[in-house]
Amino acid sequence: FDLNGLLGFNLHNKTVGIVGCGKIGLALCSILNGFGAKVLVCDPYAQPGNYTITDIDTLLSQSDVISLHCPLNEQTHHLINDEAFSKMKTGVMLINTSRGALLDSNACISALKTKKLGYLGLDVYEQESELFFKNHSDEINQDDIFSRLVSFKNVLVTGHQGFFTQEALTEIANTTVFNALEVREGRPLTNEVL
Repeated sequence: FDLNGLLGFNLHNKTVGIVGCGKIGLALCSILNGFGAKVLVCDPYAQPGNYTITDIDTLLSQSDVISLHCPLNEQTHHLINDEAFSKMKTGVMLINTSRGALLDSNACISALKTKKLGYLGLDVYEQESELFFKNHSDEINQDDIFSRLVSFKNVLVTGHQGFFTQEALTEIANTTVFNALEVREGRPLTNEVL
């Protein structure tokens, strides 16, 4: 095993920006506090907690690590684009486990080439429906953007598998049954999405 190119960094005393502070974002805030990170949160519905609530520009400019946990809508489509990268620290780590279209993939490629983006972790990709959950080992990848992304040694793609644990699948099943019972019994919906 060779250590060349594998030097990492500790989260202690680093600034981590969380975009979207729902259940997953809140859980990550707690984990990061345990590591001694300074946590910034950008979410219009964030409640005070063990983090600093701030605007997106401040989060982008001050964070060493940025993790996306927000929904995809008109305001968040390609939220991370060339303009956003221009506000970030050089060498920033970006993690997207939320929705692929939160990132402009071409902007990510440009930022990787200039080393503005030091690390990129993707569990999702904008055009993932043609790539993920299928065996393509006997095919030539026709998605040139994805091929370019995965050609960088500092990009890790997990293929929308972040949910794929026994515990997560059990929780999904339990929540689905709970939601169905609420509908059947005419109760207010705990997990209603507006």
